[in-house]
Amino acid sequence: MFERFTKSARATVTGAVTHAERADAASVTEEHLLLSLLDRRGGRASFAITSLGLAGRRAAIEADLVTARRRGGLTRADTEALADIGIDVTEIVARVEEAHGEGALDRGRRRGAGRRPFARGSKDVLAKTLRIAVGRGDRFIGDEHLLLALTARPGVVADVLAAHGATYETVNRALYGNGGDAAPSGS
Repeated sequence: MFERFTKSARATVTGAVTHAERADAASVTEEHLLLSLLDRRGGRASFAITSLGLAGRRAAIEADLVTARRRGGLTRADTEALADIGIDVTEIVARVEEAHGEGALDRGRRRGAGRRPFARGSKDVLAKTLRIAVGRGDRFIGDEHLLLALTARPGVVADVLAAHGATYETVNRALYGNGGDAAPSGS
């Protein structure tokens, strides 16, 4: 599959590994893929990121990702669903961090040496890029397919992107205009 990745898409994946290493993360996650996309300049994904105003909101996006990590990776929808049954995630996080230190619920810290594997979610995103590219009739996998895959796969990254106005539909429209009607196929 990687032979179909464009130079920009390969650079994004390599950048994600670099982000994981800098964060001393146990594995390369969807979050690292997003941060790498936000770093890139000149690709199709960069065009969509800029046109949707995400580049100017990088600090807010990073803060939202940190907040989600502190919640143990729960999305806003998860947090709201728990609140509906009387469970206050913010209070639980505060108590756990009071007892065990800030970031105690962050499961992504590295243990041991060696190469960082790709987490299941980031592998799923990479596989999703292929399905999106094939669905569009593209013979390559570009950074734009990575961005679309991040918005199409339910989870924290898609949740954070949606909170900043980047859903599959808005990214698709920014990339392809009204001619980009290809809907995401199953996860």
